[in-house]
Amino acid sequence: MNARQRLNDAVLTCVRLERRVDPYVRPLFDRTLLSPLQTLTQWCVNVRRPDEHLGLAEERPLPDEAVLAEAVTRQMARFIEREYEPGRAQRAGNTKTYGVVRGQYTVRDDLPAELRHGVFSRPATFPAWVRFAGPGPLAPPDIDDNGVLSVGVKLLGVDGAKLLDEEPHSQDFTGISAPTFTTPDVVANLSLQQHVFDGTPVLYFLGPRHPHLCDMVMQALYARTHASPLQARYWSCTPYLLGEGRAMQYSLVPRGEPRGRAPWHPPDDYLRQALATTLRRRDVVFDFLVQLQTDPHRMPVENASVVWPEALSPFVPVATLRLPRQEFDEEEQFALADRLSFNPWHALPEHRPLGNQNRARRTIYLELSRLRQTMNGTPREDPGHGVRPAGDAPPGSARGSTEPPLSSQ
Repeated sequence: MNARQRLNDAVLTCVRLERRVDPYVRPLFDRTLLSPLQTLTQWCVNVRRPDEHLGLAEERPLPDEAVLAEAVTRQMARFIEREYEPGRAQRAGNTKTYGVVRGQYTVRDDLPAELRHGVFSRPATFPAWVRFAGPGPLAPPDIDDNGVLSVGVKLLGVDGAKLLDEEPHSQDFTGISAPTFTTPDVVANLSLQQHVFDGTPVLYFLGPRHPHLCDMVMQALYARTHASPLQARYWSCTPYLLGEGRAMQYSLVPRGEPRGRAPWHPPDDYLRQALATTLRRRDVVFDFLVQLQTDPHRMPVENASVVWPEALSPFVPVATLRLPRQEFDEEEQFALADRLSFNPWHALPEHRPLGNQNRARRTIYLELSRLRQTMNGTPREDPGHGVRPAGDAPPGSARGSTEPPLSSQ
């Protein structure tokens, strides 16, 4: 271990110690310091950004963007091949699966015309798979890797042409429990992946030549010792189309979930246990909200470090995600998580991913998913096969199956 790795590990040790204290100070911190610190950090991010004079939902590709995406893919693939044996490969990001659960995604029947595009075009209920996971890139005990959680929602039975042909019946939504992404663009993402491979991810943020202090602060503000994946709010962090010429971000907000507190000495898989225990007892509901882009500069498409101000455009509820009371077996969870592939490009054209990070994801997610499933001998399957479109079903019902088909795991 070299000096850079020792410094990285020393910082991470301090972070893990903070995780023990976090549950006792987090409520007061969120009430008093979170908002002003975020405002200051965002000011530091924005004061250095030039106005690119783009229009609403307008994109501007980076130079050599495709080359950068391939480089990120190769770097992450090298990490997977080094860290995992065949048959045991995991994702290089959003790694540890807490659970893959059944859900029902219901589009509201009272949406204004400007929001009625894609899956929101008419009232309907879609069956869904929902994966809750940790940040990664490895899968240690939850208390050591639970700061920023992730969610993947796969709607099934979604009719219409898709941006990727491999899943013609799916619409995926992904998010993390922070309003900004770890890196502002794919250039920085490549640097981060190189540091991850070298065992020095902390130095990506603290490097003297190209520090990313504002990104570190934003992630730190939202990194917490979660008590359950069902208590976290999730953000898309990157934008998507909402019909032609209109951009949105989205968020999943738990409805009425009581805030718990992680134990001082939790089991290694306490988040998975919390998820299973709650869903064994009762239903859980998330509200699905969208935020429309109204200012191309203050709400940029190409920079994932910027929080879109809610003062300019508030989040609006467009759907609900209900996770019905259910039991799930741990062995089945791993098998199902391995067979499922979440990709924001599993999408209708009306929800095309926007921005350089999203454009890079098309290559990164496809190639890494294929690598993982090849290493594990788990052939790709269409999880929506046999699920009929929801059509014009009113909220609370759907034509066809109301549950994901277990035979398509």
